[in-house]
Amino acid sequence: MTSRLDPQPLEWIDRDTRVSFRFEGQTFTGYQGDSISSALLASGQTLLGRSFKYHRPRGALTLANHDVNALFQSREGTNIRGDVEPLREGLELHACNVNGTLANDRDRFIGLFARFMPVGFYYKAFHTPKKLFPFWERKIREKAGLGRVDTRWTEQRQSKRYDFCDLLVVGAGASGLQAALTAAEAGADVVLVDENPHIGGSLDYQLANEPAAAEVRARLKQQVRRHANIRLFEQHVAAGWYTDHYIPLVGPGGITKMRAQGMICATGVMEQLAVFRNNDLPGVMMASAAQRMIARYAIKPGQRAVVLCANAEGYRAALDLLAAGIELAAVVDMDNDAPRGDWARQVADQGVAVYRGYGVYEAQGDQRLQAIQVAPFDGRDCDPSKLATIGCDLLLMSVGWAPAAQLLYQARGALGYDDSLHQILPRELPAGIHACGRVNGAFTLEQRLADGERAAHAALAELQGASVQTGMTAHRDHLAHSHPWPIVSHPAGKNFVDMDEDLQLKDLIHAAQEGFDNIELMKRFSTIGMGPSQGKHANMNGIRILASIRGQSIDQTGSTTARPMFHPVPVSALAGRRFRPERHTPMQAWHEANGAQMMEAGHWQRPEYYGQPEEREQAILREAQAVRSGLGLIDVSTLGKIEVLGPDAARLLDAVYTMKMSTIKLGMTRYALLVDDSGVIIDDGIVARLAEDRFYVSATTSHAAATFRLLSQTVMDLGLDVRLVNLTDSLAAMNLAGPLSRQLLRTLTDTDLDEDRFPYLGIREGTLCGAPVRLIRVGFVGELGYEIHAPAHKALEIWRTLMSAGAQHGIRPFGVEAQRILRLEKGHVIVGQDTDGLTNPFEANMPWAVPLKSKPWFTGKPSLALLKERCARRLTGFVLPQGYSGERIKECHLMIERGDIVGRVTSIGYSPALGRYIGLAMVDLPLANDAQTLHVRVDSGALVAVSPCKTPFYDADGARQTADLTEVA
Repeated sequence: MTSRLDPQPLEWIDRDTRVSFRFEGQTFTGYQGDSISSALLASGQTLLGRSFKYHRPRGALTLANHDVNALFQSREGTNIRGDVEPLREGLELHACNVNGTLANDRDRFIGLFARFMPVGFYYKAFHTPKKLFPFWERKIREKAGLGRVDTRWTEQRQSKRYDFCDLLVVGAGASGLQAALTAAEAGADVVLVDENPHIGGSLDYQLANEPAAAEVRARLKQQVRRHANIRLFEQHVAAGWYTDHYIPLVGPGGITKMRAQGMICATGVMEQLAVFRNNDLPGVMMASAAQRMIARYAIKPGQRAVVLCANAEGYRAALDLLAAGIELAAVVDMDNDAPRGDWARQVADQGVAVYRGYGVYEAQGDQRLQAIQVAPFDGRDCDPSKLATIGCDLLLMSVGWAPAAQLLYQARGALGYDDSLHQILPRELPAGIHACGRVNGAFTLEQRLADGERAAHAALAELQGASVQTGMTAHRDHLAHSHPWPIVSHPAGKNFVDMDEDLQLKDLIHAAQEGFDNIELMKRFSTIGMGPSQGKHANMNGIRILASIRGQSIDQTGSTTARPMFHPVPVSALAGRRFRPERHTPMQAWHEANGAQMMEAGHWQRPEYYGQPEEREQAILREAQAVRSGLGLIDVSTLGKIEVLGPDAARLLDAVYTMKMSTIKLGMTRYALLVDDSGVIIDDGIVARLAEDRFYVSATTSHAAATFRLLSQTVMDLGLDVRLVNLTDSLAAMNLAGPLSRQLLRTLTDTDLDEDRFPYLGIREGTLCGAPVRLIRVGFVGELGYEIHAPAHKALEIWRTLMSAGAQHGIRPFGVEAQRILRLEKGHVIVGQDTDGLTNPFEANMPWAVPLKSKPWFTGKPSLALLKERCARRLTGFVLPQGYSGERIKECHLMIERGDIVGRVTSIGYSPALGRYIGLAMVDLPLANDAQTLHVRVDSGALVAVSPCKTPFYDADGARQTADLTEVA
């Protein structure tokens, strides 16, 4: 680590933890806390990349992700932002956009042909002859790319989450810290977000050696970290602003979608390029980049330095270089007489040569900076007749700032150019948006702290509904911190305005001369600001150049649209995890603790069966036999549960369901079949009547939300006086089934369970385990049974009580697979399994559920009236011979007769009650009515004969659904 300094008081690196990695085939070592760029720079690797178009050598420029000089590639990722990407053990890195190696890039000679590649050349060349254009297009794309995507990457899935706050403060520099602290002390719920891994902002690098900032820094950091009302989101980027202060915060683990009542933008400023010949050589960098290298990573950025400045901050950077032991050859100040303050006096006191009223005309060197030429600067250009050469390997540029105001632009804030500060500043901001600190023109530490406090008070007053007098200009500085024209022309060019796109001064002049003299047109024709950094270091100078060409002011020229995302965002963060939500019932933990094998049912996790996977079939049969012979309990909390109230409740249900619901007696239920306008079955359930104007509706697990939406839509369409309450999540449900169910439940509830008081298909409200419950006599599994609907928070207690009390009766929990066998024995249809997207009730063998004559209208009736006479298939039961041991028939196997497909198996299973395989199949007519034998084609291609039969297969008269075990015996 040849360029490491002695430990710095605010450094980010952990010198006790070394990290090894490889770059371009060589092994390098850094420290925990290093970025990729800082680790390379500390090891003496100053060449970090090649430029986009001409493949020129590039080194560190901003060290803040404001440029693309340091983009890297690994096997897992491309265009890795070296300035901000944390160093990790074992990284294998290569430079992007090189042909060969970084040091010996075979495309570095492209720059020799620059005269043949003027701005926009790709729009004009290679179009004739047409047949060659595809060839040239491929070549251009090969050469113009950045990194390359390796399709063998390891899939990465990042989470997303939602969060809310009273006030979101973006930027944790001096003003942002003060704003967050002021708001939090007033009782606001504050979220403070910063893109860096540590809060402090420029306090930690630009003012790292400033004695006056030390106490302020320590106090603010300590108080902010300890405050209970402040939540810190370090290493997160506020990537965009959307309506109603909806702001995605992108961090290492994914996106947090933050909804704030108000936002304070304390995002600061971005240092801007000085434009002169060869300003892209390695060794030429922003002054703030060198300060970051020194303070954060303890790196010596060079041996002999020159500072080019147009503000007081350049002198602060010069002092930091001297403190780091770097020889300071000179300070070149582009202004002749502008006041520079105490920092300039300190530099002069140390005997440093200061060139006032000079600019840099040219940087010289091959692979890195070796010297610069300076000359008197008149505010527009240098005088090449009075050149002076200064040898150096480091040139710091501190000529001005552009506001990091992208969020303000996206929030439709009005910004304009300030002629005293030579910076674009907020003029008018929409409700709920505030700005403070350097983005608002407050530059001194005192100004930033006062402006942060002001913004917090304004935001709090607005949150409380008060009329706000923002005083946005109260703490702005009156001295310029940016030069209005930090641009020097040169007859040989190579004075770059946009490092991303290799755009030179002459390129923008030519674009305007060709008629692209609107800021948006020039952007698209020249591609300025369209690279990965989105113009962070280039747009301000681009605006100045166009304004000069057109003889306009900055405001008249305008600025380009700042769209989200503000920083590059990985696709994995935008995609989030696979959209596969998982929901659990209140009994989930009990199921898992008692050996349940879980399965997906829509978004829900449900027990498939209880037992080890190797005994799956036996476990399912044991559960089914327990229900038939004694007692079983199944969790059916996943069912949709909807309460329908109001004078028009019965009318609504009559309109939506096929059967007439307005005639249900109080305390009774009715099967509910739901079809769409074309007559296709889409769901089923039950409707229970609790009062004249109050009903309780159930829906299948997968269709619960859709049923609620359909009911809501019908209420609006028909203008009904109905209120709907979706109780799916607030109520749990379980089905206690079996001949002993009445005997067990009678001991636990205050509800009268006698057959004459609580008949089959009845519903009663009572208590169980001290909780209010609804008991429903339904028979999906074909035995005496009670569905118990209870508050979700009491469901587990009720479940455990039933299992404990039922232990003496041999109670057994049963899962979905046993339930499917039990319902199959009764011939009950599962919507979506025994039906498809075209099945109507007549095909499902349910004409009894379609009262075409007794109901004047319901959804789907016109279609069903036509379909009744056009039925081409029917759901049919079938059985295999007892003792069948041949190849297994599976659901969706086809039925074949004389080589033609005549149907498909929809359900099949072994019935322990009947001792044979039984199933349902959708079979073409007239075979469904007349065939004595049907043939199913199994996996091997063989045909297996099955015998059609009527359903139900078991207990055809339904006697077992009303009798307990004693009565059956």
